[in-house]
Amino acid sequence: MNKKITWVILTILLLGGIFGYFKYSRIVSPNVPEKLENSIIIIPTNSSFEDVVNILYTNNQIIDTVSFREVSEMMNYKKNVIRSGRYKINPSWSNRSLISHLRAGNQEPVNLVLTHGWELADVAGKASKFIESDSTSLINLFKNENYIKQFGYNRETLMSLFIPNTYEFYWDTNEKEFFERMIKEHKRFWNSNNRLSKAKKLELTSEEVYTLASIVEREISRDEEKRRVAGLYLNRIKIGMKLDADPTAKFATKDFKATRILYKHIRFDSPYNTYLHRGLPPGPISMASITSIDAVLNSEEHNFYYMCVDPNNLGYHLFAESITEHNKNARKYHRWLDNRKD
Repeated sequence: MNKKITWVILTILLLGGIFGYFKYSRIVSPNVPEKLENSIIIIPTNSSFEDVVNILYTNNQIIDTVSFREVSEMMNYKKNVIRSGRYKINPSWSNRSLISHLRAGNQEPVNLVLTHGWELADVAGKASKFIESDSTSLINLFKNENYIKQFGYNRETLMSLFIPNTYEFYWDTNEKEFFERMIKEHKRFWNSNNRLSKAKKLELTSEEVYTLASIVEREISRDEEKRRVAGLYLNRIKIGMKLDADPTAKFATKDFKATRILYKHIRFDSPYNTYLHRGLPPGPISMASITSIDAVLNSEEHNFYYMCVDPNNLGYHLFAESITEHNKNARKYHRWLDNRKD
């Protein structure tokens, strides 16, 4: 009788040990494939636990969904709403390692790159490639005048908020979080390198500096000429001369692909067309690079008021102090065009 009891106890212990080992192995054994093709999982905001399971399995990022569900229940990860974000996972991770990582919210940041777009829609389009908020949500926020007004902007000046650069973000950033981060980056930019004091010396606001920089940005392809061209435009502003800047006519007509400015462009009536209106446009015509902004702030002092393309050094310009000298330079350029039958 005692032997039977002993065998029963041993059997129970053995079965319990096997069951325990089975449970333990489901926790610590690898459930992420050793050959992991996609190490990034993106969990959208308001995702459910089932959504996460489907994402992991569809992306071939877990081998066994049953064990993942069981361990998730044990680790209290199986909730109605799961923490969103962009996460990097490692090959051969166990369920415990994977769940701990996702539950802790240890996101893999993204580098959001802002480059030189013409319009606010371009900013929205570029930003939406890197964060969860889509371009429609972003552009709707940019158009929300009550919202942007509290930060000192209107529809015309808002582009001056965005400094082209690379910024580290978490993927699950919404449109307001993006906007308010740009406010902080904008303040950090202007509070460095004496930029605000330099703008004050020019008797321009930071928005006006950015607006002029946006014209320089679209007018000049060579960074080494930007300070000189900025100085030329500032000279024109000082004497009340129209800027006559080709990019402003292009922006006014929204003919961004135009390779040559024609009569229809320069006669198009718009406050942005500096062929028709004196002074700066109401706001930027484009994003302006840091190089262009600093070119305005550190503009070259000279007596040039005119420029045209240098036919002997394409990409560069010939500068003149008088209209007579400029006309000579312009004739050289037009003869070169005629010889090219352009």
